[in-house]
Parts: sequence; structure tokens; C-alpha cells
Amino acid sequence: MANGDTTVSRLGQVNITSDVYSLFLKKFAGEVLTSFTTENIMMPLHTVRTISNGKSAQFPVTGTASAKYHTPGQNILDSGNSYLSQIRAGERVITIDNLLLSSTFIARIDEAMNHYDVRSIYSTELGRALAQKFDKTVLQVLSTTASVAEAFTGSGAGTTLNKGTAVRTGANLSAAVYEAAQTLDEKNIPSDGRFVVVKPAEYYALVQELSAPSKPSPVGSYVNGDVAVIAGIRIFKSNNLPTTNVNAGLIETGANTNYNGNFTNTVALVAHKAAVGTVKLLDLAIESEYQITHQGTLMVAKYAMGHGALRPECVVRITAA
Repeated sequence: MANGDTTVSRLGQVNITSDVYSLFLKKFAGEVLTSFTTENIMMPLHTVRTISNGKSAQFPVTGTASAKYHTPGQNILDSGNSYLSQIRAGERVITIDNLLLSSTFIARIDEAMNHYDVRSIYSTELGRALAQKFDKTVLQVLSTTASVAEAFTGSGAGTTLNKGTAVRTGANLSAAVYEAAQTLDEKNIPSDGRFVVVKPAEYYALVQELSAPSKPSPVGSYVNGDVAVIAGIRIFKSNNLPTTNVNAGLIETGANTNYNGNFTNTVALVAHKAAVGTVKLLDLAIESEYQITHQGTLMVAKYAMGHGALRPECVVRITAA
């Protein structure tokens, strides 16, 4: 007996037999991953290690060797001849933080009534939230690493260049970056793998200083608003560079207090990718579940990672103090 119902073609269903949201989940997961990758700048700019289990990971830190001309007939293994290098060693241990997640709930009735697709919007926001949290945390660790003690005797500590408030101008900041590059050179930090992170205000001050059409040999593009490198170091702009006092009263429950610090005067971070490290226990993952009791879909994006200092000698913090 006809009851007025009709047969619906469900766009998210595979072969008319699977869950009606099966295809939507794949698209949603891909959009979250894409958004995380697009918004994140720090992942390729530091050392990342993945572990399958455990709560922490050890990062070995080694020193350098020496060289000496050999005198024919002398025993290289005789310590009295000083041919053998005693290479110092140390370690850094990075601990996994609590599970970090970004989630949302979509009521079935709301999704049915809505005239545009909200899942792509929500997936972008979930990915962006995790990417920003990741970048903020890594940049906080990078900034505090400039004040971390050397890993072992002679390995070197971080550097802070206090340049005063005038450093925020394009000319003075450019000069400070060159000074930071010189500092890294004098510590024998490799040129390959260096980077600079500044906030947009300082970035565009550099653009106007270095890329102006009036310059005989402009660096970057004044029209496009970009400056690629200073002193051979690639420049990145990010709102996630810490410039406030992040203390116990300003962080959420469960956060790692090792990431705290007073970053009020921070203007730029010049570093090498060996400066800090991240340990992944659970890489970025996405879960989705339709809940009958709530008549809607719960979507969760999450990861479990930890961050810490590795080689403080690879960091130069430029401040306006």
C-alpha cells in the first residue's frame, strides 16, 4: 500500500548499501588534512620524529671532531699523540603531550535544511585550528630554546639580540637578521636549513625596505608584497609568532607548562631546523560518527605530539627590549 514515501539517492552512500555518510567522511578527512598542511609552516622547519608507542623519545646530540696532520711513524691510537677526537655527546628527551583535538557536531535536521555545504567549511576550520595550535606551540618552544642551556660542554647556547624598539623598522630589522646570520655562521651552524619567522607588520616593513622600486637592486617584489630571503635565509610571516606573556594563568587545562614564557618583546626568530624537535605518537587523524541518540554527526580531528628544545646554539631571538 502506497504511503507517500519516495526512494532517495544518497550522495554519500557507496553502492546503495553502505553508511549514508561513507563518501562524505573521505572528503571531510581529506579537507582537514589539506587545511592543516596549508596553514602549517613549522612542520618542515624543524626536526620531527614518529614513535609507535611510549610517552617520550630520546634525541641524541653530538659534538664535533678535530683534525691534525699525521707524522709518519706515529701511532694514531696512542692518546699521547692527540690524533683521536673525543666527540662529546648528550641527549634531549621530548615527552608526548595530552591528546589535542578539534571537534564539531552537525545536527541532521540542520544539515538537511541548510542550502549550502557546511562540512567543507567545518573541515577547513578543524584543520586550521590544529595547524595554528601546532605552529604556536613550536614557535613558543623555539623562542624559549634561545635561553636553554647547552646540551653539553662546548656545544653552545642560544643567543638573544636585544636591539631596542627601533628594530621594528625595515632597515634595522634587516640589519639585525644579518647580525643573527653572522652569529650562526660563527657557531658553524649550516646555512642550509635556516629560516626567519616574523609577524606581518615586520614582514611588510622588510618588504618596503628591501623591495622598493627605488632600490638599485631590489630584493623580492614590492608589487606582490613579498621578500624571499635576507642574508640567504628564507623569511616566513606568521601571526603565530609568540609576542605576549604566556604563563600558567593564560593556558588551558592539560597544556604543557614547559611551553610558557614571556615573549612580549620578541620581534623575530632566526634559526636552523635542528633547533627544536617534535615527537609524534598519534599523527593527525579524523573520526566521524553518526549518533542516533543525538540525531547528528560528531566529527573529531586530533593528534598526540610533544615538542622540545634540541640544539639551542641554532637559535637567535631578536627582541625589542
